[in-house]
Amino acid sequence: MLLIGKILEGDKLIPSKVRISNGLIQAIGQDLTKTSNEDVLDLGDELIVPGLIDVHVHFRDPGLTHKESLSTGSRAAARGGFTTVCTMPNTKPVMDSVEKIKAFKARLKDESPIHVLPYAAITIDEKGEEVVDMKGLAEEGIFAFSDDGHGVQTADNMYQGMLRAKELGLAVVAHAEDNSLVHGGCVNEGIASEKLGLPGINSISEAVQIARDVLLAEASGCHYHVCHVSTKESVRVVRDAKAAGINVTAEVSPHHLTLDEEDIPGNDPNFKMNPPLRSHSDRLALIAALADGTIDCVATDHAPHTAEEKGNDMRTSAFGIVGSEYAFQLLYTDLVKTNQLSLSKLVAALTTNPANIFNLPTGRLEVGAPADITVIDLEKEWTVDPEKFFSKGHNTPYAGKKLTSDIHYTIVDGKIVYDGCQIL
Repeated sequence: MLLIGKILEGDKLIPSKVRISNGLIQAIGQDLTKTSNEDVLDLGDELIVPGLIDVHVHFRDPGLTHKESLSTGSRAAARGGFTTVCTMPNTKPVMDSVEKIKAFKARLKDESPIHVLPYAAITIDEKGEEVVDMKGLAEEGIFAFSDDGHGVQTADNMYQGMLRAKELGLAVVAHAEDNSLVHGGCVNEGIASEKLGLPGINSISEAVQIARDVLLAEASGCHYHVCHVSTKESVRVVRDAKAAGINVTAEVSPHHLTLDEEDIPGNDPNFKMNPPLRSHSDRLALIAALADGTIDCVATDHAPHTAEEKGNDMRTSAFGIVGSEYAFQLLYTDLVKTNQLSLSKLVAALTTNPANIFNLPTGRLEVGAPADITVIDLEKEWTVDPEKFFSKGHNTPYAGKKLTSDIHYTIVDGKIVYDGCQIL
């Protein structure tokens, strides 16, 4: 197949052609000509980038498939241009053993049009106590460990997990939250909690645990990756850790880059997620940190729930929003179009950077790389409509939002899996 469109060189869109066959990128250049029996996709001015990578999704499978499933979550990701996603282990049962990982991986070929990489838990049943059989899980091909959904509360348990992960050359990926500072909150402690009369989550609950874990990572030599950074204090800790030469990487979610607590319209559970929407100054610090490289990548934290679970009261509703189907489009509209972030940095944060963080073979638009490719129409305008989602979850604060740019093709291993309308 020959793709004719534009590619990024720096921040310039350059006309180019990309030839793919046998699941690989075979050639890139302006002078390529069609060979006999070769299919051609003439994309005009559309942008050809490496397949997008999301290192933080919740597909709720096994055990919670009333919210989402491997099949529906994968389809939603493909619609959003993602060719690789990494599923968090807080399922029922928790993905904490070789047997559970094997059973999950055995389903992938039949149920997912994209690459799905499961995390294994750090501790058994994500209880923060006994560390899992990391060696056995590594031999099964696990790429990283996480107790996402919970912070590992005891320093020694986290340290022991890091020591074992370091021996295996794998990362520990952390939801950073000190439960002793949460106090049953459901929104950020500050403007949101005061305006809405709701219990607040102190923003320091995140940075305190990141600071602890950074020191544990330094002591153990382990690669430590921070999930969904949401505060300026957390940014400062990560920046200082990197300056000290500690092996720390970090992600940020699209909603923390585009919304803050002042955008919450009222007691609307579609604006409830963990970490919560923080202050305006926090949001600006996150954008600056992504732009300067302190934060390495963007990850959606796609977290579907049923309408009943979200309910109509933030006090009792489940934490989380969906994000797989519009992540690039949202950030292009709100950050790139407004000159707060360059297009090249946005693309890197969703492709090359996450691939480099976890040593993945994808995320590169170069000869010999896997033919995982996303084609983006940067001019298309559309409106977010949850009723049209491929995901089972409709829980989004962006319903009715007008976006510029959309995914035209998602290509996995050289095969089109999404064509702008449907999953193929």
